[in-house]
Amino acid sequence: MGTRSSVFGLIILVCVSFVLGVHSSVIYDKKGIVVNGQRKILISGSIHYPRSTPDMWEDLITKAKHGGLDVIDTYVFWNGHEPSPGKYYFEGRYDLVRFIKTVQRVGLYVNLRIGPYVCAEWNFGGFPVWLKYVPGISFRTDNEPFKRAMQGFTQKIVQMMKNERLFASQGGPIILSQIENEYGSEERAYGAAGYSYMNWAAKMAVGLDIGVPWLMCKQDDAPDPVINTCNGFYCDAFRPNKPYKPMMWTEAWSGWFTEFGGPVNSRPVEDLAFAVARFVQSGGTYFNYYMYHGGTNFERTAGGPFITTSYDYDAPIDEYGLIRQPKYGHLKELHQAIKLSEPALLSSDPTVTSLGAYEQAHVFSGRGTCAAFLSNFHANAAARVTFRNQHYDLPAWSISILPDCKNVVFNTAKVGVQTSHMQMLPTNSRLMSWKMYDEDLSSLDERASMTAVGLLEQINVTRDSSDYLWYMTTVEVSPSELQGQVPNLQVQSEGHAIHVFVNGQLAGSAFGTREYKGFTFQGPVHLQAGRNRIALLSVAVGLPNDGDRFETIKTGVIGPVVLNGLGSGRRDLSGQKWSYQVGLKGETMNIASLKGASSAEWYQGSPASRSSQPLTWYKAYFDAPEGVEPLALDMNSMGKGQIWINGQIIGRYWTNYAKGNCNSCNYAGTYRPKNCQSGCGSPTQRWYHVPRSWLKPRQNLMVVFEELGGDASKISLVKRSVSRVCADAYEHHPMAENWRVNDAGDTEILHQAKVHLQCGPGQSISNIQFASFGTPSGTCGSFLQGTCHAQESHAVIEKMCVGRERCSVTIANKNFGGDPCPNVLKRLSVEAICS
Repeated sequence: MGTRSSVFGLIILVCVSFVLGVHSSVIYDKKGIVVNGQRKILISGSIHYPRSTPDMWEDLITKAKHGGLDVIDTYVFWNGHEPSPGKYYFEGRYDLVRFIKTVQRVGLYVNLRIGPYVCAEWNFGGFPVWLKYVPGISFRTDNEPFKRAMQGFTQKIVQMMKNERLFASQGGPIILSQIENEYGSEERAYGAAGYSYMNWAAKMAVGLDIGVPWLMCKQDDAPDPVINTCNGFYCDAFRPNKPYKPMMWTEAWSGWFTEFGGPVNSRPVEDLAFAVARFVQSGGTYFNYYMYHGGTNFERTAGGPFITTSYDYDAPIDEYGLIRQPKYGHLKELHQAIKLSEPALLSSDPTVTSLGAYEQAHVFSGRGTCAAFLSNFHANAAARVTFRNQHYDLPAWSISILPDCKNVVFNTAKVGVQTSHMQMLPTNSRLMSWKMYDEDLSSLDERASMTAVGLLEQINVTRDSSDYLWYMTTVEVSPSELQGQVPNLQVQSEGHAIHVFVNGQLAGSAFGTREYKGFTFQGPVHLQAGRNRIALLSVAVGLPNDGDRFETIKTGVIGPVVLNGLGSGRRDLSGQKWSYQVGLKGETMNIASLKGASSAEWYQGSPASRSSQPLTWYKAYFDAPEGVEPLALDMNSMGKGQIWINGQIIGRYWTNYAKGNCNSCNYAGTYRPKNCQSGCGSPTQRWYHVPRSWLKPRQNLMVVFEELGGDASKISLVKRSVSRVCADAYEHHPMAENWRVNDAGDTEILHQAKVHLQCGPGQSISNIQFASFGTPSGTCGSFLQGTCHAQESHAVIEKMCVGRERCSVTIANKNFGGDPCPNVLKRLSVEAICS
């Protein structure tokens, strides 16, 4: 049986080579991707080009390379590239060719996930909204209008890549590409039409002849030669649908997204490393971190709805482009251990041996190589196992990697790298002379763009040109109807937020949530005898991005709209004549732009005195702060709205307080986002990334539109900095050492272990808060001296590190005045202040 599979696999390998082109340099077999004749274990990370700025790209990609990555993975964002039919945009943050060439220059490969559906917590799943209005269209099924549009955009991207010679078959960095995205569940929902569409998409993609393999993630029935892949928190149980296809993990979720009103989710690096090691020990040879750098949902690109402007994702590189420690460093050590094991991993399938009730050994041996992964799947208890007549201690929920089947060089639960703590600090920049402009409510009727009998769905009217749509009508009330109780207005909305105005005064607001479809505003309204004007400002907070037929999901006021408590009883306003106005007057005047800001009649005043005033525009100028640290706006004093800097929109802000389960977080046990939440009782997102490349040295324009009311005078520009760094490692920590296996098969230590400390850009180590070589206890921020302590510890670290951006200290007795406690395993713990 094994011989037949091998032969069949070889036949398929030849067939794939033929399909991809005779001169293809990228093929695959069951053990992995083969690039230019060399089979590789490929370590990848997702970095989405529109979620950062071009000036950040090279730094992000270089950090990814130094972190041990081979591949950069990105979606292609259709709605950013074709905002209107046939009108393409590939500039600025959407300069896809520049991004890929930057990856190539740094020396990494690319997995280009064209889709063109991306999901990705991106507005409308990456589809342009105009696509919804193509006659006869139905998304992601066997529908000719959709297939025609999808194929046209896919061909556009493929031809652009070919013209720039960016596929590996042309000498470029693109070694993989993806068609469609997580379609399996949608296929089941669509039935036969879904199956037909999926096969059409695969055939269409392969027919484009790009010379590299195509992928379909979460698509168990992906047809040959397309490779089906796994997405999830764990993928060690996944197997490709044919024995001659490699085991690939296109999304190893490094954290989770955040939504307004929810907590911030994080994933312990111990568990993420454990999940990756589980995948590799099961035969996986390609894995991609989603995300490696999450970035920012600039403009109105966040989808979902209710997804925050921050797309940090608890990634190894944070939203601002700074390295997140210990996640980055611990994964880097994991990657080193995997690469040390690579010859053995690629030479054979694993042999699995039980070492106990929860313990296993996965052994790879062949061609004179041997590597072992020793695992303990118990979520609470450590274990001592015997493997090849040697004893090994395995912490709970961990895997030890032995590249020579003898010496442990890495354990997923033992973090020995620096821990960094971030803080937001004031800058030397001040926002100068706030001015205000009140959104004009008096002329709403005059500015109405259309009228209709009944309530219209929001996106059908706005085409997503704005988050805002006014619904306006009038109500005649006789004096007798106002006798007795105060009337009550009830408005049913599919959201995502609504502000209710009666006769120009705010009557109240209501908000939806991601968990619940639809919401209701209900509250008293003050009516007058005669004619009353009701104006409902419906607000979208990003369009749906997933699910079958998501293009049919409604947004806005769908009704009923009912007045209760009048003398005549219940009065349904839903079916009467309504007027509609798309967007705000300030948007129409383009007052957030550098040119348009002068067109409005701004007035000087105290923002604090206007803190309860809704629908107010604010503007101020500021100079760019000194330094190189990443920048953000502190919006804690505001309510909900949008922010522009020099005419470019940062995104939506919303001081919505987080609700969740913010208990202590334990890395061990099956991870789910609810396991590790923080920020409960605080705004879900307080700080908003301001790219330095958007700033001029002087007179930068900030415009804020506030829906609810807030004190703009308290908005401040802050810098993100490393406040303190900690290092904590044992002597002879193997991954901190340079080691080799000698001719006798034994491991030789070439250099002793070190601890590394590094502050952020523009900072240096100003003070050593704690240092102890011996048996200290505790964790970063709460270290304590143990019974064994080298008295020279603090002085040694201070001399070697203070005044420097980074330093390395060898963990050796001689560096600390001798051995403070012979025959005891010692550690060096350091906490340093950065400034």
